[in-house]
Amino acid sequence: MKSSVEVCVVDRQVIALEDQYPAGFVDDWHYHSRAQLIYTAKGLLTVFTETGTFVLPPQRALWIPAGIRHMVRCRSDISLCVLYINTAERRNLPEQCRILIASDLLRALILQAMKIPAAYEVTNREGHIMQLILDEIEQMPIEHLVVPMPNDSRLHHVCSAFMQEPSQEKNLTEWADLACMSRRTFTRLFRKETNMSFSSWRQYARLLEALSRLSTGEQVTKVAFDVGYNSSSAFTSMFHRAFGVPPSKYFER
Repeated sequence: MKSSVEVCVVDRQVIALEDQYPAGFVDDWHYHSRAQLIYTAKGLLTVFTETGTFVLPPQRALWIPAGIRHMVRCRSDISLCVLYINTAERRNLPEQCRILIASDLLRALILQAMKIPAAYEVTNREGHIMQLILDEIEQMPIEHLVVPMPNDSRLHHVCSAFMQEPSQEKNLTEWADLACMSRRTFTRLFRKETNMSFSSWRQYARLLEALSRLSTGEQVTKVAFDVGYNSSSAFTSMFHRAFGVPPSKYFER
């Protein structure tokens, strides 16, 4: 198995590593000198950055540019494929973190890349596979499984407090008080920082927390109440509207 040391010392544009982590594992704040493409073959990851929280279900991939500080939490047992990429020779790769809907071809290429040694020959089949992976990354559509985090420290404090306990029912005035702002200032600045109203942000944050909990096999009704819904039917309706399928079917896609 390739080691993380090889990522630093081997002069190849793309290096692939495979790893597994248990439920509850936390990889604290850090960054990499290369961009990363994280592909979850099994389980669900939550990745925190300074500008947003990303939920990465199975069969999706998260792009993290070089130098971006992030923290990773495993809600369940995880099987990961990670590509470390030197982006210097590619102009069309993403410049921001984003979740990609991996095509069948990209998934197959990533799994094949796990079998390729770090010091592969760049001009043969193995090198061509790595270049084709980059071609595919540039073409992949985005899935918006991210809760944006405001830059303003007062708003960031409010958002962090809510995400620690998404079932809480403070009204808008109480959240504004927590931020030491008037309700009007809070509303205006929150929309400016996140391009969302606080109500919409809170609703989406609850849905992504619910998605993370559902990935571990928790019952829909329990998850609905844990994230602040008064009934499982209301939760199911909102989930279906956001993700196109009911909660019970999401991980079957």
